[in-house]
Amino acid sequence: MSVGKRITYRDAGVDINRGNRFVELIKPLVRSTYNKRVLGKFGGFAGLYVFPTDRYSRNPVLVASTDGVGTKLKIAFMMRKLDTIGIDLVAMNVNDIVTCGAEPLFFLDYFATSKLKPEEDVEIVKGIAEGCRKAGCVLLGGETAEMPGFYSKGEFEIAGFVCGVVEKEEIIDGSKVKVGDTVIGIASSGLHSNGYSLARKVLFEKLKLDIHDVPSPLNRTLGEELLEPTRIYVKSILALKKEVNLKAIAHITGGGLLENIPRVIPENCSVLLDSSLWEIPPIVKLIKIGGRIDRNELFRTFNCGIGMVVIVSESDTERALKKLGRLREKARVIGEVRRRKKGEDKITVI
Repeated sequence: MSVGKRITYRDAGVDINRGNRFVELIKPLVRSTYNKRVLGKFGGFAGLYVFPTDRYSRNPVLVASTDGVGTKLKIAFMMRKLDTIGIDLVAMNVNDIVTCGAEPLFFLDYFATSKLKPEEDVEIVKGIAEGCRKAGCVLLGGETAEMPGFYSKGEFEIAGFVCGVVEKEEIIDGSKVKVGDTVIGIASSGLHSNGYSLARKVLFEKLKLDIHDVPSPLNRTLGEELLEPTRIYVKSILALKKEVNLKAIAHITGGGLLENIPRVIPENCSVLLDSSLWEIPPIVKLIKIGGRIDRNELFRTFNCGIGMVVIVSESDTERALKKLGRLREKARVIGEVRRRKKGEDKITVI
């Protein structure tokens, strides 16, 4: 057997120097999210974070979540625009834990690709760092994996993990929701990060649209519309929580309004939503008409213009709406809680 040429890790497709270059590029972005609770130096084996006992000293409960951005990544690949997909990644995680009333403390990310391109891929982390700042949490660490031949050329995968905290007595779990309570919808910024497989099927396969087209009724390119970052509601929800008794919060993600609201209300309650009370976004209308999407399918796939739902007592409704307005959130009453009859669905949209 001939030994021949020496083989290196780089020959196999993994370039450690390229990885080191990437780390140097992201270092200032990661540090831009740090606060006084971060210990240790950048690049350690683990992230160290001092628990905020000064603010959570009674019965603190840790809250965690993990998520990705689904096939919205495909749009980023098509556009070769990577600077906002990281915002989506953070949003999908922090918006989930704030439904419990939790404040996000730190975030971790996982980025895997067949071949690192440091000067391009740094844009992903730029978005993650921006998302963390918007949510008020630290980007404490992450993993970058160069995996030759595992992903198609120019494609990658990202995932995120968040840890937050809430006092046990302040956990919002929907158990106090009762008949007569008000359902308030907070506007989304677009499709957010759900329903993209159906959206791509309709827009690109059926309607044969191009990512750079500006189809009616949109006023910007399809790519720009589809890449609009997911709105981060953390600071608004935590500020609202200080002034209003929030009985339940639902993040309208996969499953849309029809699947997510029932998750946060008691079994003896149902919610009636009136879709005439808010505006369905143009992009959703385009997909609905173009794909001849059934109304029920539409409301269980897309957020349909509502990114977050809060349920409050009728007496707190006006105060909640005014506070959300001051926080620059577009919010309105979209429904009410009713007594659930035997065999009735937990949610109805009229």
